[in-house]
Parts: sequence; C-alpha cells; structure tokens
Amino acid sequence: MRLAGQLRPAAILGRLNRFAVRVDLDGREEVVHLANSGRLHELLIPGTPALLAPRDSPGRKTRFDLLLVRIGGEWVSADARLPNALVREALAAGALPPFRAYPSIRAEVRYGESRVDFLLEGEGGVCLVETKSVTLVEAGLALFPDAPTLRGVRHLRTLIGARAEGWQAAVVFVVQRGDALAFAPNEPADPLFAQTLREAAAAGVGVYAYRCRVTPREIRLASEMPVRLPAGEAGL
Repeated sequence: MRLAGQLRPAAILGRLNRFAVRVDLDGREEVVHLANSGRLHELLIPGTPALLAPRDSPGRKTRFDLLLVRIGGEWVSADARLPNALVREALAAGALPPFRAYPSIRAEVRYGESRVDFLLEGEGGVCLVETKSVTLVEAGLALFPDAPTLRGVRHLRTLIGARAEGWQAAVVFVVQRGDALAFAPNEPADPLFAQTLREAAAAGVGVYAYRCRVTPREIRLASEMPVRLPAGEAGL
C-alpha cells in the first residue's frame, strides 16, 4: 500500500486522550488524530520521531493523522485501520497462501449478531476472517493485545461459532513493523483473550501472523511469522 501525500516530520510530546496525541510540529505544539485505541506505551514516548499524514476532511478537528513512529531504527505504523486494507490488498493479489482457495472477497459482512472483517468464498467453501493490528514487540516477540479487549474476545467467539457450523475461519494478526520474529498472545495483558485464542485454535480456527515492511513511502505485508500457542499452531 502506497502512502499517499507528503508526510510531515514531527516529534511525540504525549498522549492527550484516547484518539489524540500532542506533537511538536515545526517548533510548535499540534494536536493530531490517533486512529488506535491501544495503550501504545512503547510508541508514544516523548521525543519519539513521527510522521504525520495531512487530512482535510470536512468537520475534522485536527489537521493531521499520526501515521508512523520511529522506534529502535524501525518505522512502526500507529494506524489500526490499515491492517484491513493491507490484508485485502494481499488477498486480492493471491499473496496469502492459506487463502488462495477463496478468490471472492467481501468486506464488513454481517454474520449472526456480529460483523466480520472478511467473508471469503471459493473452492475451499466459505471462510470468515478477522484481522488484528499489532504494534507491541518485546525481544522480537509480537504481542496482542496491549490492553484487555472484550471486543477481541467476542470476535474470536464468533469465529469459533462459525467453525461449529462447518465454515472455515481464521484470525490474522498484522504486525505493523518489521522487527518481530514470532507472535504470541499477550497473556499478562489479557489472559481471557489468550485463553480464547487457544480455544479458537483448538476448534480449528486458523491463527496467522504477518510482519510488515514499513517505510515512509509504503506499508505492505512482508512475511508470515510463527505463532506461539501452547496448543500448537493452527491452519486451515
């Protein structure tokens, strides 16, 4: 995915609230939009270099989105909206081997009382796919979530229900940085999510993780990573 527009360099000053961050832009303080409700303690460190994307949509209160931050020599995407677009792009290109049997792609599809990110159809039947944005990496291990997420647990329960009805289902963790070597659920941050992910894998839900190549010009899925689950890795 190409990053449209001219990105503006800035430096993090601190988080203002859930969706707003204070930055130093050209020597003055500016409040910018953060499209990510995670805690992001490892990213929003005062003094951290950042890149902002100009936005001019009607009714906006901020002029920029916080798009990338520079951590340990790596660019990291802070925008939790991007994984869906990245996965859709890769699915359309046939770049994700586990899903090549599903050429038909529909996004934001109602399933029961839930809305799933993707419904795929093809010779493999029907497959529901949920994506998750990951930014936290510790000692090469990508971790999700960084805070309790009942919404994430609910999504996994939906996928487990789909498997019980005979459908295929998968969750794809998109690690929006390039320095991760493997993925694991963040048990200390959310033991319920970690346990539910293990239950999902045991029920036949595919669990996949991909690192990204992130530069100021583009973000794309780069390669699949091992998933560390006590119950073993799961695939379709």
